[in-house]
Amino acid sequence: MGAFEPMITYEKGTYIETDTGNKVSRKATITGATNIILGGKSIIQTGSILRGDLRRSTAGQHVVITMGRYCLIGEGSIVRPPGKMYKGSFTFYPLRISDFVHIGPNCIVEAASIGSGVEIGKNCIIGKFVVIKDLAVILPDTVLPEGTVVPSMSIWSGNPGKLIDTLPETYQETMEAKCKSYYQRFRAA
Repeated sequence: MGAFEPMITYEKGTYIETDTGNKVSRKATITGATNIILGGKSIIQTGSILRGDLRRSTAGQHVVITMGRYCLIGEGSIVRPPGKMYKGSFTFYPLRISDFVHIGPNCIVEAASIGSGVEIGKNCIIGKFVVIKDLAVILPDTVLPEGTVVPSMSIWSGNPGKLIDTLPETYQETMEAKCKSYYQRFRAA
């Protein structure tokens, strides 16, 4: 991590850059875009799917996915809100993703909330209504079953995912620097 890391380039025109600095691949599938809020300076990579169309059938609040700043949705990942039967009908609940969150390639995410400074490795499955607190690492190929609560400063791995280690006190600064660095190196060729 630092000044000597290589640039991450993409072909000019393959990403749309918004006024708030979000970079969204033209090959990402975003359904129900009016129900998705991106905080700014986030990257949604090629082949990603964001399901903003899966929302409550009742009147009222319609924001389905809220994403903070400096987030990354990796290639081929699917982010959708969790849903369940409620009072005789199937309904969806909002998904909140905080700042500085990296979701690796080919993940399926149906969490209720993902805290700030969370890194999710490639090929992970985050089950319905999972709560990942601030500053946590989910290692590649981990499966977190429905309703799992991941505490702050922890590292999880396995199928089903289990706590395997803790993070150092300096992890917050490390993760913030990593996310900002990735965003600044992600440029059109």
